[in-house]
Amino acid sequence: MPLHLPTDLGRPIPDSPHAVSACLPTWADNIGYEEGEPRVKDKLTTGYPRFVYNRFCRDLFNTVAQAIDEPGQDCLVFPTRAAADRTATFINAHQDALAAQVVPIPGALADIGHDNVHVVIFPSALARVGQDAWQHMGEGISSRQAEDLLAGRIAEPAEEINQVVTQRVASLAGVPVKRTWLASCGMSGFAAVHRAVDSLTPGLDSVQFGFPYVDSLKVQQLCGSAGCWFLPRGDRAELDQLREALEGGRRFSSVYTEFPSNPLLAVPDLGELSELCRAHGVPLVVDETIAGFGNVDVLPVADVVCSSLTKSFSGVGDVTGGSIVVNPQSRFAEPLSSALDASPPASLYTADLIVLERNSRDYSLRLPVTCENASRLVDFLRTQPGVATVYFPDDKNPAGDCNHAARFDAFARPGGHRGPLFSILLENPEATTATFYNALAIDKGPNLGTNYTLACPFTILAHYHELEWAESCGVSRHLIRVSAGLEPYDQLQAAFANALDAVSAIR
Repeated sequence: MPLHLPTDLGRPIPDSPHAVSACLPTWADNIGYEEGEPRVKDKLTTGYPRFVYNRFCRDLFNTVAQAIDEPGQDCLVFPTRAAADRTATFINAHQDALAAQVVPIPGALADIGHDNVHVVIFPSALARVGQDAWQHMGEGISSRQAEDLLAGRIAEPAEEINQVVTQRVASLAGVPVKRTWLASCGMSGFAAVHRAVDSLTPGLDSVQFGFPYVDSLKVQQLCGSAGCWFLPRGDRAELDQLREALEGGRRFSSVYTEFPSNPLLAVPDLGELSELCRAHGVPLVVDETIAGFGNVDVLPVADVVCSSLTKSFSGVGDVTGGSIVVNPQSRFAEPLSSALDASPPASLYTADLIVLERNSRDYSLRLPVTCENASRLVDFLRTQPGVATVYFPDDKNPAGDCNHAARFDAFARPGGHRGPLFSILLENPEATTATFYNALAIDKGPNLGTNYTLACPFTILAHYHELEWAESCGVSRHLIRVSAGLEPYDQLQAAFANALDAVSAIR
């Protein structure tokens, strides 16, 4: 049964202590989460791991803090010294003094952790900055590793399983294993790519083409040696702006884009963007998480492809993971590969690898079903009174400019679909959205690509403290993002029809 009732507040989705989502069943609950209301926060034992410290992680932090015994100091735990150093650097970059320090995990935990696990200690007043680093870069210790440390054990590296998952990703992407890297989550992979391209041309801004997932932009703006030129529409006019800047002599470290974008499902002109980047010697990084490499092949026009394996590749929603694929034909293949080897992403803990390998075995069978359900729901919702806009990577999507379908299909694999994700905006949204969302009888919480249909008020969760800015970029605060799952289609249609009926009843 989907978790959608007020009494389901805070329950993990799925029912696992390592779930990467938690139920926020009403519109008010999502706002309460963002505003830190105890009635919501106190119910959450888990949540998306970069945004909510899992219970095992919190317990580990408390255990370490007691061992360190430094009043007025907080701590976060990381799987490697390098990941801890990067977080300390992030915290210190926001202060006048070097407030954060890195130490090995203390006491008996050090023996369990084989000296790899490290701790960042910082003043409690900087807790929000520390959590920002944890969220944006995604390199914190996983809940399974935290659980093992608390239990006095640690899983030994499992190279065979690592190779199985790496080979699975490489085969789906169509590249050699030596051009493939696994990461602890999608953002730790993205941050590693950002470090790599930044190291090739330090001091140059990157370019974000199109409105992206929140932390993809934050990494570019807040991490590294320079900033980011943000082109939020990702349309023809902004492509011309980028061309004018490049032809005028402006240099950039890299260009990032999503295919399609999250949450507006806009499709950039990837072919022309690639030609422009190659003509001016700028690496193009594409995140195709939303479509999935089972649906599209963007590698021929990209230098690097990033993916979150937390999503459709896993499907279950009880483990995080990410991947990086470097195009072997890219002029940047060798320097980027060397840079990634020199500063790799935080790797997957063995217990997480085991779960990810098991979950991903039937990826190619699940993906078409979720995508077909999404496509049918989009067609249904577009015929319903009260629905203003459904965002989907086709030509009825008003985001950006036209030709979404042709742009997507140019990189579709044979038999590929347009992904399991779509977003909805209702008519008169100020008056109708909360009623619709509260009545929607599907699982409700953050995440996407799951085997179960999942909805969330995306802009509220991702941009609550910058809503006006998001709306200036074309992303409504009333947007509801939906990821279709494997349920029988008739069941899904009925859930959305009933929610729309609830809106009709209040008119």
